[in-house]
Amino acid sequence: KSQKREIWTAETLMYAMDVCEDERLKLAINLSFSCSLRLGELLGLTWDCVDFTHGTLLINKQLVRPEHREKSGLFISPKSGKARTITPAPSVLRTLKEQRRRQTEMQLKAGPLWNNTHNLVFTNDVGRPLRQRNVSDWFSAAVKAAGLAGVRFHDLRHTYAVNAIRAGDDIKTIQGNLGHASAAFTLDRYGHFTERMRQDSAARMEDFIKANFGA
Repeated sequence: KSQKREIWTAETLMYAMDVCEDERLKLAINLSFSCSLRLGELLGLTWDCVDFTHGTLLINKQLVRPEHREKSGLFISPKSGKARTITPAPSVLRTLKEQRRRQTEMQLKAGPLWNNTHNLVFTNDVGRPLRQRNVSDWFSAAVKAAGLAGVRFHDLRHTYAVNAIRAGDDIKTIQGNLGHASAAFTLDRYGHFTERMRQDSAARMEDFIKANFGA
């Protein structure tokens, strides 16, 4: 049985980020929402896939959970099996530049203990990969402290999709950012939101007709 998907409003998301004190977690929330990244894709992001010149992110791998690395290695392909290129908002790229600066400071502090062999964007204090479970736990603790308990990290992807649909983004763009195999799959997953939008649009048109032409 699938868990209920919790959808945040943009205001709730901004509030969560405002009260979040961990800068790495704040960036993770930002990237997951604004770029619709899965947690494994987020933690598997490497600096060579961040193109500051052209303002894009290449999502071509995801970090394997520790218990599966002996069999699969550190990285596997994204869930869809295909790489995708995302163009995030300029503000997201600015936060990534801040993360790169913070990471340089972490490296200097760690000294010879630093070991970021794979050039990961997200690491612990000595350059090693972060664990998915730990990030999920940090997120749960942060949203609980903000009075927003019940939201899972993965729900940020759903929040992106719903808000993108509400904003009027075309379904092919949304599909590409989510990394779904087809637009049909995206519509099947989120079609009830587009139906609600059509109903809201019809209601607004009805109000316009009544206000201007009588009924």
